[in-house]
Order: sequence, then structure tokens, then C-alpha cells
Amino acid sequence: MKVLNLRCPLNHVFEGWFASDAEFEQQQQGGWLSCPMCGSAEIVKGLSAPRLARKSNTVSAPAQPTAGISREGASGDAAAPVADLQALQQAWLEVSRHIVAHTEDVGSDFAGLARQMHEGETEARAIRGTATADERRSLADDGIEILPLLLPEAAKHSLQ
Repeated sequence: MKVLNLRCPLNHVFEGWFASDAEFEQQQQGGWLSCPMCGSAEIVKGLSAPRLARKSNTVSAPAQPTAGISREGASGDAAAPVADLQALQQAWLEVSRHIVAHTEDVGSDFAGLARQMHEGETEARAIRGTATADERRSLADDGIEILPLLLPEAAKHSLQ
């Protein structure tokens, strides 16, 4: 099994597991691969470290602490920015999945329903949906607070 570091044009980094390089190529050409953050199908392989199997009777060396990123952005470890980016992407994906699981998708009815809840015409509840720029401005002008979010495609459904 090959574990590849994959990346989309927006530099979202994620792992993919494939039986071979040929399987990766087949899935990529078949349009089966997409970024879990933005849904882009333009996926390229990044640098991947080999994962070597070790004998079970060997003792590994103790882990050495790695350097982090300073406030100036310098890093003592070249992998730290990638690891930080992956951790941030993972955290955003978890938050997004929580939002999807605990809100009702009302689609394009969002602005009207938000206004009805604000005016007490319908029971308030956690909703999400889409609204045009004009609808968002109108809601803001009327003192109705909304939070625009770009939810990753992977948050909207399960991989299994």
C-alpha cells in the first residue's frame, strides 16, 4: 500500500492510499479523486516520505523534539509548516462537520427563513444555506446577524 501526499491547486494537503502508482494514475484520470476541503478534482502528488516496515524485534531510537515555527515564520524543521497546515485543515474539517451535523440545510430559503426567525414568525433554530450578496446585505441592514462560511465538500458527507 502506498501512502501519497496529495495537493489541490489551493494547496490543501491530504493523504491518499493506493495499491500502486498505476492505481493513483487510474483514479486521477477517471476523475475519482477530489480535495476533501474544496472538492477540486485537480489533484497532484506532493513529496512523500517512504514508509518502511521494520522488524518487530528492533528497538527504535527515542524521538527527537522538532523545532516549531517562530513568530517571524522561520522554522528549524522544514516539515513543520506542512504539519501545521494539515493540523489546521483537519481542525477546520472537524468544525465544519460539527456545523453540518448540528444545523438544518435550508438551501436557497436561508435569507427568508432567517428573517422569519428574527421577526418571531417561526421558531428559531440553527440553519445553514445559501444567500446572494444582496440578501446578505439586506439581512445585515436589518440587524440580522449571519456568518458566511465556506464549508468543505468533505464536511457535507461521509467517506464511507
